[in-house]
Amino acid sequence: MMELSERGREYRERLLTFMDEHVYPAEPVYREQMEAAGDPHHHPQILEDLKAEARRRGLWNMFHPYPEYGPGLTNFEYAHLAEITGRSIELAPEATNCNAPDTGNMEVLTLFGTDEHKKTWLEPLLAGEIASGFAMTEPAVASSDATNIETSMVRDGDEYVINGRKWWCSNALHAKCRVLIVMGKTDPDGPKHRQQSMMAVPIDTPGITIERGLPVFGYHDREGHAEITFNDVRVPTTALLAGEGDGFMISQARLGPGRIHHCMRTIGIAERALDLMIDRAQSRVTFGSPVADRSNIQDWIAESRMEIEMARLLTLKAAHMMDTVGNKEARMEVAAIKVVAPNVALKVLDRAIQVHGGGGVSDDFPLARMYAAVRTLRLADGPDEVHRMTIARQELRRRDPEWGRR
Repeated sequence: MMELSERGREYRERLLTFMDEHVYPAEPVYREQMEAAGDPHHHPQILEDLKAEARRRGLWNMFHPYPEYGPGLTNFEYAHLAEITGRSIELAPEATNCNAPDTGNMEVLTLFGTDEHKKTWLEPLLAGEIASGFAMTEPAVASSDATNIETSMVRDGDEYVINGRKWWCSNALHAKCRVLIVMGKTDPDGPKHRQQSMMAVPIDTPGITIERGLPVFGYHDREGHAEITFNDVRVPTTALLAGEGDGFMISQARLGPGRIHHCMRTIGIAERALDLMIDRAQSRVTFGSPVADRSNIQDWIAESRMEIEMARLLTLKAAHMMDTVGNKEARMEVAAIKVVAPNVALKVLDRAIQVHGGGGVSDDFPLARMYAAVRTLRLADGPDEVHRMTIARQELRRRDPEWGRR
């Protein structure tokens, strides 16, 4: 039976205390500061205050599996913490320096960066002094197949020249974003999974133009999702991560742990939505009795609890397998949770919105924004359909190992 270690339990208790004493009380302050700024990408002071407190409490870089950069928690241990931060999705992940895409980028720089990359980018990222973006998806091609990307990275002496257009570059509009991890093609005629490379590119490099911020169901996330053009962007060859042709390998290494993090945060969102649903149902009266007395509402509450528990157990199983047998052996479970967790959370959120009535689709409650964020997860880090295909292929090959290979 999977059991949380004593270290994991201790971190969990400290994080819960931090959430109760600092994060939840900071939510209205955060909203006030964002509204006063009038800029959807404003970096509010309350966030820096929370970061300082989290660091003081030792709740910092909890995602990082390497002890020299963080506490060295296992995927299973960190999964419990990621869920808790998901309950205040706009504040807690960044307050603890555990927000995407910085977490994935930090792991990439740790595993594949040079000493120069680590000094220039990894160290300030670990300190929470800067932010980073990730640029892979492109508007002109179906980027669910990463081999489709068209951005070119052409060697020219001691430099690479980058040309292309990216969009959904998360974090690129963050007030502290200083570097982009960019995926492009260095060998378009090479083997299918050796055509791509990744580079660390300063966001202020000449030739980089942020064309616009992309809204999500009308919401502009504070960190932003940018459409960016690269027009004869020159970077030194030292910008290359790992080696030429290693881009696809890096992307796979990056996305496995990231999917666990996303899914557990999503389960935290579902838990918060269920709490809001229950509180609303118990406090509102229709036709002479609390809404919570209605049998259909009780069905929604029960279904939500059961679905959350199932999603959590599947996610924890995937995390446990990553720790014990490795990411490759756990790929079916990772694919499964990436489908299950967002879909479960969306069901819970939809019920909570319905119980809230008109308030549920307003900005007076966090449900509408949470729904928009979770709906994007059915696309981010691979759409549901790709993950279902992965699962189906493994099941087919379980019965016939040569299926699809003949």
